[in-house]
Amino acid sequence: MELAIFILTSLVAIVAALLVILQRNPIASVMYLVTTFVAQAILFIQLRAAFIAILQVIVYAGAIMVLFLFVIMLLNLRREDFGKDIKLKYKPLAIAFAVVLLIETLVVINASMIPAQPGADLPATFGSVQGVGRELFTTYLYPFELTSVLLIVAILGAVVMAKKKL
Repeated sequence: MELAIFILTSLVAIVAALLVILQRNPIASVMYLVTTFVAQAILFIQLRAAFIAILQVIVYAGAIMVLFLFVIMLLNLRREDFGKDIKLKYKPLAIAFAVVLLIETLVVINASMIPAQPGADLPATFGSVQGVGRELFTTYLYPFELTSVLLIVAILGAVVMAKKKL
């Protein structure tokens, strides 16, 4: 049963992630991104990391997606602002790039050491509040702070782009 849930959830996450980049409508892309985040939360639950799953839904699917929607609405995009269709001369390059990324992904998956029993080699604090807090504020403190600065700069950039000239 766990394998079936894993396969179904993984397929939903992959298809939704592909639809994020294939959609021309930014609102639809955001909704597919929410679907991807929820599918990832289910995968975290299967890893017995309920706290990370809850953070995934509350922080990413909730707060960050609301922020993305506000920025999209602030930009006030119209149908003609979505751009023209991709020119045919770029399609072979895009297909070649996609094939290279797929091969790279398969090589990394094949080379990784996946334990036979899920969660067998994980520490006891994996996914708990203490484990996440300890890692976030020790090992990953600088990337965490840089991410917050990056989000602020992105919001300011969107505001500057959307500001009408007087």
